[in-house]
Amino acid sequence: MSSVESWPEPVVRVQHLLDSGIKDIPECYVKKPSDRPSLITESAISEMNIPVIDLQDLFSDDDLLRQTTASLVDSACREWGFFQVVNHGVHHQLIEATREAWREFFHLPLEEKQKYANSPSTYEGYGSRLGVEKGVSLDWSDYFFLHYLPISLRDERKWPKLPVSCRELVEKYSKEVVELGGKLMKIFSTNLGLKENYLQEAFGGNENIGACLRVNYYPKCPQPGLTLGISPHSDPGGMTILFPDENVSGLQVHHKNNWVTVKPLPNAFIVNLGDQLQVLSNANYRSVEHRVIVNAEKERVSLAYFYNPRGDIPIKPAEKLITEDNAPLYPCMTFNEYRLYIRTRGPRGKAQVEFLKSPQ
Repeated sequence: MSSVESWPEPVVRVQHLLDSGIKDIPECYVKKPSDRPSLITESAISEMNIPVIDLQDLFSDDDLLRQTTASLVDSACREWGFFQVVNHGVHHQLIEATREAWREFFHLPLEEKQKYANSPSTYEGYGSRLGVEKGVSLDWSDYFFLHYLPISLRDERKWPKLPVSCRELVEKYSKEVVELGGKLMKIFSTNLGLKENYLQEAFGGNENIGACLRVNYYPKCPQPGLTLGISPHSDPGGMTILFPDENVSGLQVHHKNNWVTVKPLPNAFIVNLGDQLQVLSNANYRSVEHRVIVNAEKERVSLAYFYNPRGDIPIKPAEKLITEDNAPLYPCMTFNEYRLYIRTRGPRGKAQVEFLKSPQ
């Protein structure tokens, strides 16, 4: 939780900027040349994509099929830190209805959305920036952030009343996505050689994990080559389960010194590992830097579900993964302490988790 109660500058809604008819983006959104998206790089690696894994066989009675799928997950975690999943068990109609409800929210009049304007103390609600440092480069996006778990943090009064279907859809969607997260955590645990429930228990158990939703809205941008929807960062939490916009690519993953534009499949989720799994696995699994590019022709709406440890539980490398040859790489720290960095300074690549690593 942040100790800062207010933003350092007046918050401007990116969507409102676009609706004002601007042709040139304000200077505060312009990235330095080295941080801008490169059309040359994107073209050169256009054939690359993150792994796609069919989860259907994870629930098979055939041990070999289950082991084969688990092995594919393990390889994706070690080589990419990102993968897409199909046949994941979350109802397709529910996913689509939830995203369209949020699209409708972002098209409501500004005064209606402003009822949910957030502050940096919790980030809950309608927002347009991450970090509280004054004068920093801003990203071309708006968002809505809410808590689902633990129940003690859930406050549905802070969820949008409009559209009228939104609260019910968020509840149903959250339940199914959190169930998927629990299944993936078991796979990660066994793949790391830990007990099946080890990672889930380290996060606080089924009822005490931190599960929160950030809905990202990327308006059309008149100068997409000058800015980013989200600057490069690794996710500070445990795991992110993202439902992207399959009609407009935007997510880019940093892989082998290239930015790879992810090509979303219909009804697929994109899963990526966060810093807390890197810590717990003692860097056997690693979070991966990623960013979002924007588009001059189309808006994008994506649903990012963050599956995190409970905020007050100390997180450290699993003892079973510590040996004489593999010393613990990270100090013990709660997630509340850890995420203060990004909530204060905003996206900064992988600076935080790498800074914490013990010298070897």
